[in-house]
Amino acid sequence: MKKNATHKRARNGLVAALDIGTTKVCCLIARLSGERGKGPGEELKITGIGHQVSKGLRSGTIVDLDETEASIRSTVEAAEQMAGENIQGVVINFSCGQPKSRLIAYEISIAGHEIGDADLRRILDPSVLTNGLAKERELIHTIPVGYSIDGNRGVRDPRGMFGERLGVNMHVISGLSGAFRNLETGVVRCHLDVDHKVVSPYASGLATLVEDEIQLGVTCIDMGGGTTSISVFFDGELVHTDSIPVGGVHVTNDIARGLSTPLGQAERMKTLYGNALGSASDDREVITAPLVGEEKSSEASHIPRSMLVGIIRPRIEETLEMVRDRLQAAGFDKVAGRRVVLTGGASQLPGVRELASSIINKQVRMGRPKAMEGMAEAITGPAFSTAVGLLHYAISNNAEAPSAAYYPPEQTNRGFGRFGQWIRENF
Repeated sequence: MKKNATHKRARNGLVAALDIGTTKVCCLIARLSGERGKGPGEELKITGIGHQVSKGLRSGTIVDLDETEASIRSTVEAAEQMAGENIQGVVINFSCGQPKSRLIAYEISIAGHEIGDADLRRILDPSVLTNGLAKERELIHTIPVGYSIDGNRGVRDPRGMFGERLGVNMHVISGLSGAFRNLETGVVRCHLDVDHKVVSPYASGLATLVEDEIQLGVTCIDMGGGTTSISVFFDGELVHTDSIPVGGVHVTNDIARGLSTPLGQAERMKTLYGNALGSASDDREVITAPLVGEEKSSEASHIPRSMLVGIIRPRIEETLEMVRDRLQAAGFDKVAGRRVVLTGGASQLPGVRELASSIINKQVRMGRPKAMEGMAEAITGPAFSTAVGLLHYAISNNAEAPSAAYYPPEQTNRGFGRFGQWIRENF
């Protein structure tokens, strides 16, 4: 792996995504096709895949830097070996750092002259947003979602127009600096550059949502191993994100504690026999649960499947209720419409979709990554949504055409949404 700090994009046309999760680390390497007429996902062909069991993280946050570095290194090397090429930089995800999402409105004086690119660069300057930011937090995304001129809202692109004051509504996502720096350090120690940082729910949404959902309003819930993250899209924009430090690992831990069985056996039982909803036959089906520290199979306990379901369901219910309450507290339960997309490895547990529909009271579908050339069947499941979404983000953010949702401060030649004005006028 070679380091090159001067280029955001590899000279050899490669794009690499690194999904650093609590239970697994996944690296995808893709090559640009060079056909600009295609959609973002179709421009890429996946050439390298690597994934390993993640070590050194808890709820998305690094607790052992050396173990995390080893996991990243072995994952990236596996992907590089498959691709037959080395990578210089990666797009990484963040589910740690207590990310906060908020809308900010502010104005600048333009003294009546014609609005140009320089004015947009000035109003989108990140230094304006960092003034009110706590010292321990840093910006991850700054997304303009609408403009106003002299108080007149609903302006999509103000360039070429005249006025005295130019205003913007900005969606700002920030997180704790320490958690981000630890994760970046783990990547840099593997001699890789961090090309872009993307919050996990944003990446998952880019991988699993269809255009109509993004326009009409949708909530994407990514149920990972250590965290459950939320993203809300409306009118083509990412308008809200949140993260809850509860995931599939907590279900496994509950099973291990409740049945006094080793963690490995608890994960196996969850995968083979787990369900978030009970059935009439659960009492009759008996499961063997080896006890912690007992080597003889005769010492194993035999439990009805209903006991396993009774351990799993409360934790899934609690997680989904926290998601519902967070959306309500932020005021985005109605804005997101009636559509929910579930993704992430923990969402594959039978019964989760039905339970989510009941608790959140919305239409729920399972989200899988959108097809991409060279995508192996092994990475088509919900567990790989974030990794595939990072590739979509990388190509969209570098494309010359307007991207679906993200407009960084330095790129002012893109389309603009209207959600900022809409939510302030209606809520």
